Amino acid sequence: MSSTGIRLHAPAPGWSIDADVVVVGSGVAGLTAALRCEAAGLATVVVTKARLDDGSTRWAQGGIAAALGEGDTPEQHLDDTLVAGAGLCDEDAVRLLVTEGPDAVRRLIATGAHFDESEEGGLELTREGGHHRRRIAHAGGDATGAEISRALVEAVRARGLRTVENALVLDLLTDAEGRTAGVTLHVMGEGQHDGVGAVHAPAVVLATGGMGQVFSATTNPSVSTGDGVALALRAGAEVSDLEFVQFHPTVLFLGADAEGQQPLVSEAVRGEGAHLVDATGTRFMLGQHELAELAPRDIVAKGIMRRMQEQGAEHMYLDARHFGPDMWEHRFPTILAACRANGLDPVTEPIPVAPAAHYASGGVRTDSHGRTTVPGLYACGEVACTGVHGANRLASNSLLEGLVYAERIVTDIAAAHAENGLHARVPQPVPYAEQPAHPLLAPEIRFAIQRIMTEGAGVLRSEASLATAAAALDRLHAEARDALAENGKTAEPGVDTWETTNLLCVARVLVAAARLREETRGCHWREDHADRDDTDWRRHIVVRLNPDRTLALHTTDTADFPPTRPHHQEQ
Repeated sequence: MSSTGIRLHAPAPGWSIDADVVVVGSGVAGLTAALRCEAAGLATVVVTKARLDDGSTRWAQGGIAAALGEGDTPEQHLDDTLVAGAGLCDEDAVRLLVTEGPDAVRRLIATGAHFDESEEGGLELTREGGHHRRRIAHAGGDATGAEISRALVEAVRARGLRTVENALVLDLLTDAEGRTAGVTLHVMGEGQHDGVGAVHAPAVVLATGGMGQVFSATTNPSVSTGDGVALALRAGAEVSDLEFVQFHPTVLFLGADAEGQQPLVSEAVRGEGAHLVDATGTRFMLGQHELAELAPRDIVAKGIMRRMQEQGAEHMYLDARHFGPDMWEHRFPTILAACRANGLDPVTEPIPVAPAAHYASGGVRTDSHGRTTVPGLYACGEVACTGVHGANRLASNSLLEGLVYAERIVTDIAAAHAENGLHARVPQPVPYAEQPAHPLLAPEIRFAIQRIMTEGAGVLRSEASLATAAAALDRLHAEARDALAENGKTAEPGVDTWETTNLLCVARVLVAAARLREETRGCHWREDHADRDDTDWRRHIVVRLNPDRTLALHTTDTADFPPTRPHHQEQ
């Protein structure tokens, strides 16, 4: 796979760092990869867009799923994951996740993460949607992500790993043979360096998180602008399944015009017995699925949206008044505080909720060792598409996937280091082609993209809504391209313009894939193709970016991923 030659418009790097591995991102996937690389003796640099603890991981409330409880088995965890994935999980990838997951969680605990324990001293496990057993380990009641982030950040600092914070990664560097040679990045006013620089390394691990900011309302933090997926596309890598965006069913409803990051009301609240009701107090999920409120997320989100449509309502309610104040304060203190900060008291009143963009099940296509279609470029966590999640992620599998696949990546990098001597090869990046750089979009266009995506590619989609969205996105793309071609003008390089340009890139791919998939499956809901179609669509959509910035789409032959490249031993 060759690079597209496309790069973001940016100043030339004014400084550089040499390393064996550069890890981009500081969530559970990125910091796990970095710590394991350092333990393997690899010179490792961590680059993160904000502070080390500002990624999506610390916002995770519910917990981490693994077969750790009495009577539970990886096989049962596998079955629940396959059901949630609606026929598109790669079974081999899931089997790796559930069999290696329990030990990965134990290693996380050994790293310093403290999970809630029962009175008997074992892990206190709960249930969430789609799980038939209690297998969700949690911390601080509903602050699991914050505890995992704290433990990993402390470990990184204690071991003295080199980190570059407040740094937005721009583009992948490659050598004359098309292999990874590092990344360019911009440090945003704070950090170890100023301006645009580079980290030269023969292995790059993308762990940049999601792209929820492509929609107006999301549970994702402001840094989740799809930078890793956009970088990979410009580098020539394949992405897959971007149409499968999971909308979390129960996000605190703050008004129809609310934008940006919205407070999440964890699935664990329903796992502990909260009920979804309409304004009359009727439990509308009863009879829709055997697990009612604990059905997989796509089922619950659709149930909420249908009831909203039937009643002309802007939201539904989550009723957990029967928990009482003690349970709310001890089990769900974060959610309780968020509700009260917005003038609601879940102890005495139902919580208004509505679906909002939450998790990208698709991403940069990888194999079982996190290898992408670009030699030396790896991906793990939400930015990756390993085949684990299929058409709909099972609750609390995301943190586990970050752990397991980060460790598998490090195993592969360490093996390549031992075999090929990564230390002996200081990569020599080739200069970018002299063609014009990718035009940048003005920061205010970010809000236009979010409105287009929310209206046309949200929870409920159709050919008409997606065609309208595609046309609007194409206009934004063409205007920026034509302005650059006609008079050399583009928006001023900077974090806001780079992020907006990345958002447009991933939005175009998402809409193109959603238009192509003419069925309803998992969290992809087409009102004009209401049924699941296993004959024609039990397969993945793979997308590449062409050098002329058009998109190339094709489908796989089966639900299994083909190899990422024929010669895995290459670095």
